[in-house]
Amino acid sequence: MARYLRGRGWSVLARNVRSRYGELDLVALDGGTLVFVEVKTRRGSPSWGLLAVGRAKQRRMVRTALRFLATHGLEEVPVRFDVVVVRREAERFRILEHVEGAFCVPSGTA
Repeated sequence: MARYLRGRGWSVLARNVRSRYGELDLVALDGGTLVFVEVKTRRGSPSWGLLAVGRAKQRRMVRTALRFLATHGLEEVPVRFDVVVVRREAERFRILEHVEGAFCVPSGTA
């Protein structure tokens, strides 16, 4: 997955970032925007992956992202939450869908 993002010109800053709130699969820089990426591996329809990132998962991601931003002094950097849906085929992953800005930070979260 990191190779896919680097191929798009992004810089991958961190993988598997954990906090007491949850985990972020990847943290990357897309231009001047810090992107928190959730990777979903699916066997069926690509939309299943996006549906798997429900409100509870979104809240955990946002809380973990806020912790990451505070820890690294990045509170003023623009952020985005993406979901990438992949399918494992043999020994490779095939990108089925990349939803940029899959969800926004709910008001009152910060």
